[in-house]
Amino acid sequence: MNDSTTAPAADDGVEADVDVIVVGAGVTGLYAVHRLRGLGLRVRAFERGDDVGGVWYWNRYPGARCDVESVDYSYSFDDDLQQEWDWSERYATQPEILRYLAHVADRFDLRRSYSFGTSVVSAELDETALTWTVRTDRGETVTARYCVFAVGCLSAAHRPELPGLAHFAGPVHHTGAWPHEGVDVTGLRVGVVGTGSSGIQAVPVLAERAARLTVFQRSANYSVPAGNRPLDETTRARQKAGYAERRRLSRLSGGGSPHQAHPARTFEVSDEERRAAYEERWRLGGVLYSKTFPDQLTDPKANDAARAFWEEKVRALIEDPAVADLLVPTDHPIGTKRIVTDSGYYPAFNRPDVELVGLRRNPIERVESGGVRLADGTLVELDVLVFATGFDAMTGALDRIEVRGRGGRLLKDHWSEGPRTYLGLGVDGFPNLFSLTGAGSPSVMANVVLCAEQHVDWLADCLRHLDAHGLRAIEARPEAVERWVAECRDRAAATLFPVADSWYQGANIPGKPRVFMPFIGGFAVYGEIIASVAEAGYEGFDLIGP
Repeated sequence: MNDSTTAPAADDGVEADVDVIVVGAGVTGLYAVHRLRGLGLRVRAFERGDDVGGVWYWNRYPGARCDVESVDYSYSFDDDLQQEWDWSERYATQPEILRYLAHVADRFDLRRSYSFGTSVVSAELDETALTWTVRTDRGETVTARYCVFAVGCLSAAHRPELPGLAHFAGPVHHTGAWPHEGVDVTGLRVGVVGTGSSGIQAVPVLAERAARLTVFQRSANYSVPAGNRPLDETTRARQKAGYAERRRLSRLSGGGSPHQAHPARTFEVSDEERRAAYEERWRLGGVLYSKTFPDQLTDPKANDAARAFWEEKVRALIEDPAVADLLVPTDHPIGTKRIVTDSGYYPAFNRPDVELVGLRRNPIERVESGGVRLADGTLVELDVLVFATGFDAMTGALDRIEVRGRGGRLLKDHWSEGPRTYLGLGVDGFPNLFSLTGAGSPSVMANVVLCAEQHVDWLADCLRHLDAHGLRAIEARPEAVERWVAECRDRAAATLFPVADSWYQGANIPGKPRVFMPFIGGFAVYGEIIASVAEAGYEGFDLIGP
């Protein structure tokens, strides 16, 4: 192994040969830099933002908040870190998460390995040396033995092309690229396009600040109130004292948190017990509701029962039945799109200055200088337009980089019919390249912080194994990729998830292949699979000698 010295800084114009290049400074990238440096590897990292944070650096829209409890949405690799950080709320806001990640970067001196404000534009394999040459938008060229992409599943913002958008007289913002200085909407007429997670979180806050808010909804989404609350010293002390057990349970779970589904199936319990279970999950808040019973996402009747309880709860929050009719989804089973965790979303529509427009009945015809013209001829006058239209998820960020493997083949072309990985880690034809917490792994289906640790720890063990055995490279075999793609597809097909036109399968991006991209078998099951592959000598990979 080489020592842990870092490459020269980006500004000095000196090319640097390093052991590992890491792309991304979010949750996964930061831990990758820390863990791989700990092996004595020379690590060079790049981040297009001006500081650490990843998705939490860019998504600064009003109301941005994590849908995993803050005590769980945190690193477990260092107990001192767990004990010293105090979360202020049950579900942390974007500013607090960003402060946490900055604290981690400071505590472990991670920034010294990064070039910030720098986008990787290409990564090309040298087939003879089996090394990677990475080029950036600042004209840098760096070569490395290993190339690690930690670019995030939700980092390529998607803005639909609406006719006439260029003629709009006011500012246009996207929740995924929110101005760092904030947006003052006091006394203004604001339009929000999109009611996914970011739209649902932003609406209540914008409603309080704007003179008038119009929400343009294409598809209604399921959301469950967060039940958020401040954390007092007693609660924090109890959580910290119980961290070891909490993490143990999280690693045994499907979603990377300590909460387990009810031990019985939906209709194996009495009506009273079933309702009590729903009530408990409603109290817990947010996405956990989708996992109340183990058959809820596989059995349509079980799903209908959960949906009926949800609808009863939500309709009680909305005063106008006609508005409730628009806000209650009818086009997909509950939980097959990620359930949103909200703070006051449904009650916001009880305000006289908030209007809901159902675009399926009355679509946007065009954008004009003064607002949005609907198909029925109505002009919704606006001063500010906000797109809460999500991301080109899972693959979008990688697609924007020119990644070339064996024979100069583009990764984007290799994935033209959907992402093809082995274990969500390796790609055939792209030796020594790793894509972390992305397609083919639990990623967005679980607590991404523990997913990051799971992936990076596996990678660290793998690189240590290669070094210990004098090996130059590791490459996924085509047949192993085929098997994994089929396994991911078959596991998804056994559930209700493919019924929904979700970003899980690229349905929000015109022309994108409809493939269910995450591994749906659960965090614990996935961990067992990748561990067994490693224990079997990295079965399914070719280990390439000197």
